[in-house]
Order: sequence, then structure tokens, then C-alpha cells
Amino acid sequence: MLPKTRTISSYLHNHTTIFTSHTNPETHLQVRSISSLKVVWRKDRKLDQAIENDKQYKLCARVVKEVLNEPGQAIPLRYLEKRRERLRLNIKVKTFLSRNPGLFDIYYDRIKPKTEPVKFLRISDRLQQILEEGNGIVMENEPLIVSKLCKLLMMSKDKVLSADKLVHVKREFGFPNDFMVNLVPKYPQYFRILGFPGEEKSFLELVSWNPEFAKSVIERRAEEESNLTGIRVRPNFYYKLPSGFFLKREMREWVRDWMELDYISPYEDVSQLDQASQEMEKRTVGVFHELLSLSIFKRIPVPILGKFSDEYRFSNAFSNVFTRHSGIFYLSLKGGIKTAVLREAYKDDEMIDCDPLLEIKDKFVELLEEGWRERKEQLQLQMEEVKKDKERMAMGNKE
Repeated sequence: MLPKTRTISSYLHNHTTIFTSHTNPETHLQVRSISSLKVVWRKDRKLDQAIENDKQYKLCARVVKEVLNEPGQAIPLRYLEKRRERLRLNIKVKTFLSRNPGLFDIYYDRIKPKTEPVKFLRISDRLQQILEEGNGIVMENEPLIVSKLCKLLMMSKDKVLSADKLVHVKREFGFPNDFMVNLVPKYPQYFRILGFPGEEKSFLELVSWNPEFAKSVIERRAEEESNLTGIRVRPNFYYKLPSGFFLKREMREWVRDWMELDYISPYEDVSQLDQASQEMEKRTVGVFHELLSLSIFKRIPVPILGKFSDEYRFSNAFSNVFTRHSGIFYLSLKGGIKTAVLREAYKDDEMIDCDPLLEIKDKFVELLEEGWRERKEQLQLQMEEVKKDKERMAMGNKE
């Protein structure tokens, strides 16, 4: 069970010295503007490792997607070799295939009639089976996907989002590839498409408001704790600085006071709030917390979040929120890409509660690991054969 709000407040209080005015000891120093509050960025190796752990999976998934998008879901090996830079594949395709056996089958075919057969690539039967199982997992979790899509719309200021933007973030939230075409039309009570999917100016609009979807992760958590303990628990953020990380006194005071402000749901109408106010900061942090909670990896690259700045009322310097609230978020620079990570979702480099849609990834990784084991066994057998050959040659030389 996560600590209650009063535990967080007491933590901040115990690590804070009251900063009073010299002219009037009864008057506390005025809070500085939010934009002027600076927190030094500090590397979190464990959360960086969480991103690193998925690096090979994401690379393999990109290559698989590239093959599946081809006509007939097959591609000449040499064509794929020419796309290495776009795929961010820094080794030759042949080397990639040898290191990740089990994903693809290689066969010979002609690119054009009357030409010499060349090597083609297609997904293996084992991978095809996993993809079919993945379709079943998506169907089982369709209500979850619908609720996520509704929540994204409900948090936006006009309850409308660009279809192109939603398609761009589909992998972050676990949406199926064809969700705009095959899933959205099944729920006319929730969604309306403005324009035509695939066109530059098409949008998804929320048709009706579901109060159950309008409860954030933080509100649900407080509700569950209240029901469990019989004591009303205020909705608030779980605040925990990583080991060895300390805030300066002024920042500790600001965080303590800010945490005491009432929680503002990301689903509330905040059109009347001042963009530079602490209340708006509270709401913005709430939106980021909810977005990261809805994402399957509990982390999202900052450039992707930036695409929704207008829809979710993010300021131009919105990424500073992640360092300013280092007890809630971590801003990773791993791989040269800024990624916002939700701290409470991880223990060391492992996610605590995995999204049900991640079962697809787990099956994919199992196939990868099975191929790696087979490759390791083959290499060991080859080394043993080489060793035996050397021993036989040594014996022959002695004779």
C-alpha cells in the first residue's frame, strides 16, 4: 500500500527549515514564480536500465513491423539492408538475423519474372502464431483500450484530438494498428470521426462523458485506501526522491506547500485557471501522471508528449515539470532522447504492475530469448567441435 498524503507531507516537513522574512518573523517569504524554481537533473541508473532493457525488443519489433508492412509481408534481404539507417539498425541485416533466430524465415524468390532468385525474408511460423495470439489479447482487453481512448479525449480541452496524433502514439498506449478503422466505429456512443481516417485533417471527437472514466489513477487509489482503512484519504501524488537525491531548502518548502494544495483532476475544466499559477501546475502534473499511468511502459518520450501541448494546455517549457517534480517523475536522457518516466510505477528497473496489453510483448520476448538460447547452444557445439578437431590434429601430429 502506498503511503498516505500526510506521510508525504511529514517527510517534506521533517526535511524543511521554515524560511521567514527578516523584517517580519511572522510573515513567510513569498513563493517565487514557478518558472524560476530550478532543480539540478540527476541520473537515475536503475530507471535508465529499465529503458535499456527494452532496447533489443523495440529494435526487433521495428524490423518485424517493416516486414509486415510490405506487400505479401515479405521483403528481399537487400532491400531491408538499404533501410538500416531508418530502422536505426547499426549492424548488417545478416548479423541481426543470426543474433535473433526464430523471428524470420529466409527463402529464395524472384523480384521480377525472368530474374535470378534472391534471398527474401518473411516472419516465421512461431512469430506468426504469437501475432495471432496478440490479436486475441487485444480483443480480450478491448474495454481497456476504449477507456484509455476516452480518457485521452476527456483530458483534452475541446474533447477532440487529431487522428494522426493518436495513430502516432498508438504503441505508447497499446492501441492496435487498425484501431481508427476497426475499433472506433464499433463505439458510436463514445466516438465520432470528423473527416476521414488517413487524411491530414481528420479528428476523433468524444460523443458522451462517462463518469467512471473521469476518475484518475490517483483518485482511484485514494478511494481504494479509504474503503480499506475506513479513513478518508486525500487524493495526492506519491512523492519519493531517489536515494542520494536532495532538494535545496527553498525547493523543499515550495514542494511541501505545493503538495498541500488540493489535488486537481486531469478531467476537470480548468479554463479559468491562470496558466502560471500553482493550481495549474498541480493540474499539469496530474495530466502527465495520468498519461504516463495509461501508457503501457509507464514512460513516454518527451517529444511525443509535446505534440499534445495545445490540446492539454502544456506550457512551452513543459518538460521542466519532470525535473521540478523529481519525486514524482524522472527525466531520462537515455539514447539521446528525453523520456518522462513515472517513478512510482517502477521498483529499481522493473515495472511493479504491468499493463495487460504487455502480455503481447512478453510472448515476443520469450520467442527472442528462446532463439538466443538456441544460438548459444549452437555456438557451444561449434566450439566443442573445433576443440575436438584441434585435439585430433594434435594426436595425429604426435603419431
